[in-house]
Order: sequence, then structure tokens, then C-alpha cells
Amino acid sequence: MSSRVYVHYHHADACSKARWNARETFRFMYDRPWKHVLDFYSNAVEGNLSILNLFEPKKSLVHDDGKTEEIPLETEMETCTRKDGRSGRWERVNFKIVLSYNGASFDGWQKQPDLHTVQGVVEKSLGGFVDEKKAQLLKKKCKPLEGRVLVAGRTDKGVSALNQVCSFYTWRKDIEPIEIEDAINKDASGKLRVVSISKVSRSFHPNFSAKWRRYLYIFPLDDAEPLVFDGNHEKQRNGLLSEEITEGMSEDDKLEIEETNGIEVIEKPSDFSVNKVDQLLQQLQGKLLSYKMFARDTQAARNEGPPTECFMYHARAAEIRLSCSDYVEGRRVMCVELVANRFLRKMVRVLVATSIREAAAGAENDALLKLLEASCRRATAPPAPSEGLCLFDVGYADFDPQTSLIS
Repeated sequence: MSSRVYVHYHHADACSKARWNARETFRFMYDRPWKHVLDFYSNAVEGNLSILNLFEPKKSLVHDDGKTEEIPLETEMETCTRKDGRSGRWERVNFKIVLSYNGASFDGWQKQPDLHTVQGVVEKSLGGFVDEKKAQLLKKKCKPLEGRVLVAGRTDKGVSALNQVCSFYTWRKDIEPIEIEDAINKDASGKLRVVSISKVSRSFHPNFSAKWRRYLYIFPLDDAEPLVFDGNHEKQRNGLLSEEITEGMSEDDKLEIEETNGIEVIEKPSDFSVNKVDQLLQQLQGKLLSYKMFARDTQAARNEGPPTECFMYHARAAEIRLSCSDYVEGRRVMCVELVANRFLRKMVRVLVATSIREAAAGAENDALLKLLEASCRRATAPPAPSEGLCLFDVGYADFDPQTSLIS
């Protein structure tokens, strides 16, 4: 059987010999004290602390309620009823639900057989609020009594969310938002919490109505042991087992890591500058670009054309202190803030890992822009750990730069 042929992106710049290969980047990403980040997200989800307090000056954000349509909700409810007494899709009541959940406790958002997912928990909780007609239909098809939710963006296994937006509709008129909130919180076992819930226009869609999404990525800077790239380094000192962290990787990323294992390694940088990462990311701001080189696990049909284009409103990085019980001053971490109209699969994690790799190598500030023009995704780094990623919020009005957390 003939071996597969891959076209590599040849880095011809002056810092090419200082650039980490895939395995070295992989090790640097995962050999960190991630437990402190996981604990922080867990406390944020439970409402014990606010991530806004990490930034100076102190930030305060006000989210819209999803009522972005021109017709007020009350007026729409009065005019949607047909004169002949029959009901249509506009008779239904639509609820906007804002959720916060700890990604380490779920196998991602999307419902899958035999897996513990956020969607699965939420839809099971909503089973008691479906209308009688749908309940009978589900019973006839021998399906469980569950509601159906739409979501602003599906998160992968390990990715947390502080203001994920989903919606649920029903033809029942006797349901109050507090009833839905209590039902979800009751079944969530403390790993998922309803931030807010409100009735919105029936034309509101959490995904299609959204104008931007904001992701935060927290990368630990403290307590990293010296880099050791040897063939016997099978387990991570501070991180996860290698079998666990490669589970969600693309075949190309896995193969490249295997290919670079055992290669003689010359002396390379063992750290990076947060300011350099910030400079690299700023080059993406205010531009509509195709990020197909930074995507993973996407269908071949999406590799060309507008579907891979994203407009980046804001892209910054800064060093902050993560509140921690065993460190009075807090642990040093890098926080990356990315705001765009849309994101491709694993795009944020690949951007973060590639930015760190290029910053460590001392690449030019336009390095990420040049990588966008590559012809092979193996030119970019393997995705950074999902444990550091968080969907912070989703916006349904035009993005205001003044609401940026890092400025």
C-alpha cells in the first residue's frame, strides 16, 4: 500500500530553524498546569466569581435580550393570530435561554448516543413543557419526551461557556420563564446553570440572528517545567494523558505529530512573549479573511469560497492574573480575546497554538496573514487544549469596540 503524500508549507523566513515542529508545539501546549484553569471556569460557571474582574479597568457588559426585530413582542403576539381561529407557527411562544456550563463535565454541546452532552441535558429538562400534540407524536414514534433547542454555536468536548445562547419554542401559553429555569437547573447537577431566560420574538434564532461571538482562551504561564522532547516522554507532567488529548485531533495533526517524534531536536526557544502574540493577532482585526488553514474537521466542500471567510472584529492577547487559593497574587496566564461574526471548527484553538508557536520563533508580525495563504493545513499548529477555551458571549446588536475586554 502506497504511503500518503502531503504537501508541506515551507517556512523560508529567518526564524525557520527556531520554529517548533508539530510534536514540540503539542508538548508545549499540553505540558501546563491546566487544573487551575479548569477550577477557575468551574467557579465562574457556578457564579462564585466574575471573569470581568480579571481585567483593568473593571469591565461591565450589558447583553441585549434578543428582541432585535422591528415589531415589539406584544404587538406581534396580537397580530399573529389568524382570523379564522386556526393557529400557525407564529402562535408559538419562543424562549431565549442563556446558559453557563463547565466543559470538563460534558462531551460537548451536540447530543450524541451514550454521551453526556449539554444539549442532551437541556432537552431532557424541557420535556415537560412541550405541547400535547408534540407529546403524542413523540409517544407514537416511541421517542423520549424531550424538547428541542437551537443554539448559537456548538462547543466541542472540554470547551466551557459563560453565556451560551439557545432557544426553545412551544405552543403552550401557560409556561413562565422561571419554570423552565428551575427545570434545567434541577437536572444539571451544578455543572450547568441558567444565566437568564426570557420570552422573545418568534423570529429570533440564536444562530442566524447573532452578529458576533466572543471567545476567550486562557493559557497558563506559571509552573511550566523545562521542555523535554524525547521519545520516552509518554505522559504529561502537569497535563493529560496523551491518549486523551489526541482523541479529538484530525488525522493530519496526529500523523504530523507521529512523523516528528524521534527527530533530532536542535536547541529552540522554550518560552514566548505575550506581547508578541498580541502583535500577531492584531494583524487580523478589521479584515474579512478565509481561515480554512486554521480550521479542522471541516468538509471538503467548505475548503473553498465564502463559507470559510470570517470577519474578525477584535483579536488581542494580554497577561492577567488568575485568582487562585494557593497563590495570593494569582497565577500568571495569557488571555486571548477573539470576536468575529463566525468561527470555523477548532479555529480559535489552532489560532492560539499557531500564534504561540510563531511568537516563540520570533516571526514577523504578519506571520498569521502569510499562513492564511498556505495550501496545506499542516502549515499551522495542532489545536491548543480545549480546556482553555470558553465561549464568553454572543451578540445580537452591532459589536461595540468599547465592550472589548482587552484594549
